[in-house]
Amino acid sequence: MSLLDNAVWHALTTRQQGFAEVTGAARRYHPDVSVFAAMEEPDDDAWRDLAELVGPGGFAVLFRAELPRPPGGWTRAGRGVGHQMVLGELASVDAPDARRLGADDTGEMLALVELTRPGPFCVRTLELGTYYGVFDGSALVAMAGERLSLPGYTEISAVCTHPDHRGRGLAAGLTALVARGIEARGDQAFLHHAAENEPARRIYESLGFEFRREVGFAAYGVA
Repeated sequence: MSLLDNAVWHALTTRQQGFAEVTGAARRYHPDVSVFAAMEEPDDDAWRDLAELVGPGGFAVLFRAELPRPPGGWTRAGRGVGHQMVLGELASVDAPDARRLGADDTGEMLALVELTRPGPFCVRTLELGTYYGVFDGSALVAMAGERLSLPGYTEISAVCTHPDHRGRGLAAGLTALVARGIEARGDQAFLHHAAENEPARRIYESLGFEFRREVGFAAYGVA
């Protein structure tokens, strides 16, 4: 089994363990960093540990190749399917005029995410890796960066463009810029997109990303 089949678990037990909250066989990111939680094997002990970790009335978002069926005392909602893609040979793409984003840009980043809905993004997600943004004056209009990081792999995430600035190749250029940095460190870039998002798939394929497998994500709540 590839590490990418349970990428959140392998990130939280290796490179990103400093962001982890841990109870027994369950882990999750600090809620200010990411919504994701993980178990290596979803057995009864791990589910009990996860329930203790999130607390009564809490919830956990699992993101893995095969979504488990929850035991009694849990509910599952909001299930979705994504496509996991890994980078083969990166195409030659000009990078846009972008700069690295920092903590002072968090407000602009959160506003762009709220508008474009690229996926979960929290107030401290920026700390997980390198992010680049394109500005129109003082307004952030496009960005992309790194999220999950595990041995040999780094995920590209939060690729989004303001609707008024689409059609300029910003998503492709920023994705390529982030991918070059990942490759320079000796990692392979990977990413996820919603299964129904055909425009995103076409952009990523044009850059050299190849479909690897479907993955599932869902929110699990403690009754």
